[in-house]
Amino acid sequence: MLAYTYVEPGKFELLEKPRPVLQDSRDAIVRVSLSSICTSDLHIKHGSVPRAVSGITVGHEMVGIVEEVGADVSTVCPGDRVTVNVETFCGKCFFCQNGWVNNCTDPHGGWALGCRIDGGQAECVRVPYADQGLDRIPDTVSDLQSLLVGDVLATGYWGAQIAQIQPGDTVLIIGAGPTGLCTLQCVLLQNPGKVILCEKDPDRRQFVAEQYPQVETVAPEQVVEKVKAWSCHGGADAVLEVAGTPESFRLAWECARPNAVVVVVALYDGPQTLPLPDMYGKNLIFKTGGVDGCHCKEILELIAAGKIDTTSLITHTYPLREIETAYELFENRRDGVIKVAICGQSE
Repeated sequence: MLAYTYVEPGKFELLEKPRPVLQDSRDAIVRVSLSSICTSDLHIKHGSVPRAVSGITVGHEMVGIVEEVGADVSTVCPGDRVTVNVETFCGKCFFCQNGWVNNCTDPHGGWALGCRIDGGQAECVRVPYADQGLDRIPDTVSDLQSLLVGDVLATGYWGAQIAQIQPGDTVLIIGAGPTGLCTLQCVLLQNPGKVILCEKDPDRRQFVAEQYPQVETVAPEQVVEKVKAWSCHGGADAVLEVAGTPESFRLAWECARPNAVVVVVALYDGPQTLPLPDMYGKNLIFKTGGVDGCHCKEILELIAAGKIDTTSLITHTYPLREIETAYELFENRRDGVIKVAICGQSE
């Protein structure tokens, strides 16, 4: 089968590989219907994910059809349409039992697919701990509607949950990339009073203004002034940083009111600095880390109920054999791209 493969830092290739097989009684084999390209894949390509293993098939955002299950898999059956979770988790360790599945103590726990074990930018993928890692797609929900559930939408949902947003709050989201736009949809579910989205790209600000007219959009150079003017207590009650740059990291705490919650959703290329003397007295609560992607079933129910719809974010579709072209488009942000869908079959 064809599989897009991490060869070495700076180099991915579309290679012919054997189809995956069951390695454990809790595994499932999924035939990939659609996958997508994530910024995290670009981080792997450029060598900024040290734990990524050369030779693995990349891709951790996908939906498909179950082809085969191990003897101890009980929640899905061959023929089921499923979303695949970005996280691999056993469901039984201390961290899983507390909902912190990103920190699962299994050797393959956390972000494994497409990083430390073969992922889904291929025709088929092996999913460990299938009872935890797969969720059946409701009959009324399409593959395209559910494509982002296992990763960027799960990430946005997690970020909105831990931000402790109260009805009526002023919420600032920094970054209108795919994860930022998913975060926006999930924040709106919390009934905030005002939502402000900061984004440097005017085309993406225009996209937000057209899709979400209730949201205020602002450029980075104006955001500190605007957030203070639009807030009741000198800053946002909750800030979600989804851009992942040193500048956006600083804006996150600068725009927060005293005693606010700052959620760092973004993945950075390098260390960030907490300028504690400048921050002294703001008494901020920082929440950081990788997504705990254990609410995919709830997200699918919200999609089925019409409360979340990310299909407008899928701006381009390519067959697997043209995935290199898709990567070039996505990495260089050409042609208004937001997310790319990759059809799993090579034919």
